[in-house]
Order: sequence, then C-alpha cells, then structure tokens
Amino acid sequence: MPMEIVNIAAYKFVGIPEPAVFQSLIKDRCNSLALKGTVLLATEGINLFLAGSKEGIAKFLDFLQNEPSFDNRFAELEIKESISESQPFGRMIVRIAKEIITMRHPTIVPEASRAPHVEPAKLKAWLDQGFDDEGRAVVMMDTRNGFEVEMGTFDNALAFDIERFSQFPQAVKTLSEQSDLKDKTIVSFCTGGIRCEKAALYMAEIDLPHVYQLQGGILGYFEKVGGAHWQGECFVFDERVALDSSLTPTVHSYPGRPLKD
Repeated sequence: MPMEIVNIAAYKFVGIPEPAVFQSLIKDRCNSLALKGTVLLATEGINLFLAGSKEGIAKFLDFLQNEPSFDNRFAELEIKESISESQPFGRMIVRIAKEIITMRHPTIVPEASRAPHVEPAKLKAWLDQGFDDEGRAVVMMDTRNGFEVEMGTFDNALAFDIERFSQFPQAVKTLSEQSDLKDKTIVSFCTGGIRCEKAALYMAEIDLPHVYQLQGGILGYFEKVGGAHWQGECFVFDERVALDSSLTPTVHSYPGRPLKD
C-alpha cells in the first residue's frame, strides 16, 4: 500500500527580529526528515505548508515547538492537518519575506495584537440562526483572490474580484463607504486564517466596530464542523488543487490538471 502523506498548514504572528538566523535550522531539519513544502519567515512571524510521513511531520513539529534557539516562539502553533495519497509539493523551500502574507499596510501589526476571532462551532450556530449572540446580522467576508472564490465560498458571502491580497484594503474600504456594514457583524475568512486575521485588523482600523476572523480559516471550519453553509470546494496552493469539506482532494486534484476546463 502507498504511504499516507500528512499535510499540515500553520502560521503564527510572532516577533522574529532576525528571521535569517532560523532559516538554515528549519531547512536542514525539513530536509533530514524528507519533508517538502514552503516555510516563510518574516519579522512578523512564520507561515508554513509542509507534507511528509506522519513520523516526519511529528518530529518536525516537536523540533519547531521545543528547539531552544526558537525561545518558545512557536510553542502554540495551531495546526491544520489533512491526508493525501501522494506528495503535493515538488521541493522544500524556506524563504525570508517582508511579510508572511503580503498586505503592504504597515500600520497593521498582528504580532502585537491578535484580531478578535470566532470559533467554527459558534460561527455555525450564528449562521444557523441568521444572527449573532447580540442579534446583529452576520456578514461573511471572503478575503481571498477571485479565482479562489470561484471554486467555493460560504453562502451569500461578500467577495472581491481581486488578484492579490494587497488589493483587499482598498476594496473593503470602498465597500464600507458605500454600505451599512457598521450595523452588522462581519466575519472575515480565508483558507487557513492568516489573510483573514490581517483583514479583521484592517477593518477595525477603518472603524468597522463588529469584526471577527474565522479561527483556523476554512480548513479549520471543515475540520471542526464540516461543510455547513459552504458551497463548492476550497482551493489550496499545492498539487491537490482543491479540498472538499471532508478535507479530501477533489476531482481537480492531480498534477498537471488545469484549474479550469
């Protein structure tokens, strides 16, 4: 039988004064464990997508969370996990970046203060009843790129036809000036949580008073409550292409298949 591949996604906004100091340590450990994927390091934190054997992933997470050189920076990573039958990454990259998710809005400093969040089970309850615990209407805000939204999103979600996340601030600012969003509870969401965390902080900055991020993103929601109130698939940035609400690769998912027929 083919070996089962464990896929993990995780991020953490945490101050890293000299990311390059950690780069070779992380890359060497990933290579020694035969892992593949991408790790981004920046002064604002870490963002990773890795795949490998169950044992290799477990050993890497133990290293990341307990290596003395990291000074407990990564001790409380929230991990999203899924399974595939083959390795969805072609190589191992550990890269230094200006931001672990590019927004180009320097006043947003998530390593200093996290955005308010809502757990998947609580969000499902809100969506089931049509309002939050205070009786406000709930608006789902998709912070992803347009082609991702086309593959799947929450029912009646607001979305923008953007090509990159750095376009989100202007798009949502324009919308907020033309609508009654201040009277509603906004829940920002994205694949794993990283974009929607920055998005929630930005929306608070432009005086939208009732904003949350979906804890764990879409993948975390699928893991905790399934596909309730979701339509379609969730695009992922590897050769699996898309996952359904059971975190299973869909018909799109094999190397070389185009995103659209």
